[in-house]
Amino acid sequence: MLAACGASSSTDAVGGSGSSTTLGTRAEPAAPAKTITGNAGATWSDYDPATLYPGTKTLPLQYITMRDGVKLAAYVTVPADADGNAIDTPLPVVLVQTSYNGAAGSAVPAIGGADSYIVEHGYVSVVVDVRGTGQSEGEWEAFGEDEQADYAEVVDWVTQQSFNDGRIGVYGVSYLGITAIITAAQGHPAVKAAFPIVPIGDGYRDIVFTGGQVNPTFIPLWLGLVSVLGLTNPTILTDPATGLPATLDHLLSAVANFQVPTILNALTGDPDTAYDGDFWKVRSPLENDAKITVPTFIVGGLHDLFQRSEPISYERIKHNAPAKLLIGPWTHVEAAVGSGLPADGVPPLNHIELRWFDQYVKGMKVGADTMPNVTQYVTGLEHYVTASDWPHPDVHAQRLYMHGDKSLSEDQPATDEAANTVLQLPIEGLCSISTSQWTAGLLGYIPLPCFQNSNTAETLSVKYETPAMADDYYLNGPIEADIWMSTTASDASLSVRVDDVDESGTAKSLTNGIQTASLRMVDASRSRLLDGQMIQPWHPYTQASVQAVGSGNAVLVPVEIFATSALIAKGHKLRVAVGASDLPQGVPPVPTLLQSLAGALTIYSDAAHPSSVVLPVVPASALQ
Repeated sequence: MLAACGASSSTDAVGGSGSSTTLGTRAEPAAPAKTITGNAGATWSDYDPATLYPGTKTLPLQYITMRDGVKLAAYVTVPADADGNAIDTPLPVVLVQTSYNGAAGSAVPAIGGADSYIVEHGYVSVVVDVRGTGQSEGEWEAFGEDEQADYAEVVDWVTQQSFNDGRIGVYGVSYLGITAIITAAQGHPAVKAAFPIVPIGDGYRDIVFTGGQVNPTFIPLWLGLVSVLGLTNPTILTDPATGLPATLDHLLSAVANFQVPTILNALTGDPDTAYDGDFWKVRSPLENDAKITVPTFIVGGLHDLFQRSEPISYERIKHNAPAKLLIGPWTHVEAAVGSGLPADGVPPLNHIELRWFDQYVKGMKVGADTMPNVTQYVTGLEHYVTASDWPHPDVHAQRLYMHGDKSLSEDQPATDEAANTVLQLPIEGLCSISTSQWTAGLLGYIPLPCFQNSNTAETLSVKYETPAMADDYYLNGPIEADIWMSTTASDASLSVRVDDVDESGTAKSLTNGIQTASLRMVDASRSRLLDGQMIQPWHPYTQASVQAVGSGNAVLVPVEIFATSALIAKGHKLRVAVGASDLPQGVPPVPTLLQSLAGALTIYSDAAHPSSVVLPVVPASALQ
């Protein structure tokens, strides 16, 4: 069996290993690690009390006037009695702020509709279209400064309404979850708790420019969805004086000011968009998550769009507020509804939400604090497992080396081990689990074998494998691949996929990472260390951080591989597949892409250039 701790670190080559920090975020070097050991052994129980009201009633559309005169559309749903009459008793509010048109999503809580389950249990639902979307006025800029300033004014407005008793819980899925977590960080005294589902943490690194490469699948689909829903405005007919100007503003914003220009700037390598900076800082909740002081429950997915930051968000918040983390086996659309729940004792998401808000918004003692701190689905075990914290308190780093014979082991490479070569074709991963993940899970509903077996997607990759495991091998956390490479072009992309290979040779992709070689610089002070080894590199992705690659030069490229939770069963093999692209996840902007085409990528495996992977290993006994 592979040992729990690896060989010496090579982090000096990527910026030094002397930092005492363990968590890198966008905002600042992290505080020393804080591990929660209480609540170990906590178990789940369902919470499904009797409804307090027999029905719901949606009030007429209302508008909230912002400081600059822009009016935001608000949809209010209150509990109703048996005759359908609205209850006029002041109640706590569950606030949702959406970009997906509250009217269009009125029947779908995941995109902005009121959840009757929550309302019938004694809450008022308030859904607000953020500026420039739905039936609201103004221009949309996706979490821009004006939009974020609106959040506080919306909270003020809610507290002044007769239906609100002064207490608010913020909630939402995806965009709506991001508005919730940003609102919670603003510190308004009326906001008592937050329940964000699949929220982004770092706009640049999570999805839009992962590894310095622009996402070609989800981002255009998402921007198009917001644009279409923003033009689906029934007030054009019911209130033309309000609806027509708002719709024209939305169209102008999409074509001339935000959606189309943002995509074009990304593809053409515009410095203000293609590199990290103020544009992305404003749109990254991790900048302010440490300011959250209200109890926050975060839901994520192992194959979610924001897989990278969901556990990091929990990690930032837990320092200053009660926090819980639930990660399922989900893509984005599956996480929105908690697909498969209840399972292994984990209740449906709206039951968990109700318990959270009943305790921390209403002030009831219903055991929300006794729920497990961290619950993760473990791929390979195919069950949910609880822990007292994330990272797992028992996690250790293990470094495995990639050898010329394509084996993967703790043995350091010999001096004369051969290199391996792959072609730099930007088409790998075209049909893979990445296709499902980066279309938010939508294409995953097509039953294609390539979504379940990565062998086809890795045809052009170099595949390094361990021997069959002598015992179960449990991975829990982020992974780093340190790849020594050269190219016959002037730049290159790297794709690193981590797989579980069963006895029949079927490869199940667990997680992966991509990285542009010229953006390989690492800030060690913001990177995560484990047992003295760098296991989550933090790349600045600024124009000043660009480092030439050049033809034929051997360079070390640290690749961040997003966190996973997986059991490699006894008899299975661990595979690390290294290739030149993962098209569904990212493609370099055109200037970089042109420098990478028609090249050959060489992966080194000798003593002077020891390509390796650092893994977060937890004793399998922790699963029992």
